[in-house]
Amino acid sequence: MATKKRLGLLSSGIIWFGVAISVSEIEAGIEIGALSSGSGMWLALVLGHILGGLLLFGVGLIGARVRKNAMQTTASTYGKYGSKFFASLNVFQLLAWVAVLNAQGALALAGLQLPISFTLTCVVLAVMIAIWVFVGLRRSANVATVVISVLTVLLIILTVKLFNVNGSVFAENISLSAHSHLSFWNVFEISMALPVSWLPVISDYTKDAEKPVSATAASAAAYTLASFWMYFIGIEIAGLGAGNGIADAILLAGLGIPGIVIVVLSTVTTNFLAANSAGESTKAIINKVNPKIAGVVVALLSAVLAASGIMDHYISFLYLISSVFAPMASVLMVSYYFGRADQGGRFFWGWNLFAWLAGFVVYQ
Repeated sequence: MATKKRLGLLSSGIIWFGVAISVSEIEAGIEIGALSSGSGMWLALVLGHILGGLLLFGVGLIGARVRKNAMQTTASTYGKYGSKFFASLNVFQLLAWVAVLNAQGALALAGLQLPISFTLTCVVLAVMIAIWVFVGLRRSANVATVVISVLTVLLIILTVKLFNVNGSVFAENISLSAHSHLSFWNVFEISMALPVSWLPVISDYTKDAEKPVSATAASAAAYTLASFWMYFIGIEIAGLGAGNGIADAILLAGLGIPGIVIVVLSTVTTNFLAANSAGESTKAIINKVNPKIAGVVVALLSAVLAASGIMDHYISFLYLISSVFAPMASVLMVSYYFGRADQGGRFFWGWNLFAWLAGFVVYQ
């Protein structure tokens, strides 16, 4: 029997660097930059990303050590049915997440005045994601490396051009609204929300890591650094003035076709992992399901949801993700790292579910 090929440090880092390069991360940065003072947001932004990265590492390491996907790892803490409960929530979360990312990408492309409707753009993006899911991560590894390399170069160019247009993004007040202002904790929470949204996903990939600790560390570090960079680009865009979005920034920076490439590739690379993991979570619910087919279905369904106006609820959706999966991951880590090996049974699982519920209620 052939030995299963494991993911090395470089592959793990590339995958998770690509996850963070997305329109959603930039949009979150625009939200922060438009409603926060230049000096007051940076500490919260850094701390939110550091804590989010540490949580990613802690959860991802569990999957890397036990060689199980993200939702399967929760069975030891929440029991069989508790695991299926969270897997079900994760499938719905990922379906909505893919739809949000598709909608954001389609809106950005619409701003570049392409001769294609918003709905059709959502469909095209969804089909591209579905094809990638069907091909699979390992068979497309070399293509993914090239795509991420191209994206990185283009985003460096965009960052430099925006900095030259905007001047210093460390100014006291970039584009602060007189009527709305995000507090330190608002910025901290939005900074953490996107890393937290990947907590129920990361073990789907670290489970195949060749070296569990170092590969998980590479994954978390790569995501955290790239995510902070995307937020930084968003803050640069916010500094251009009220009402500016990604499309406006691309046009101001003079990036025509390269700008379109940035939006399309960043949307597809991030959504591929989300759709792929939706398939893994579906398998955790129904073992006989082919995760690849389930991922393709999620990718295609996302086009319908994207065209239905999910973007109107984007920020609320981020908060909801955090309130569900942050306490789930916290209880999982405490149980795994500090619990006894012989723990188990309905009483133990029941208390863990109660702890999660208490965390969810307090968060709300």
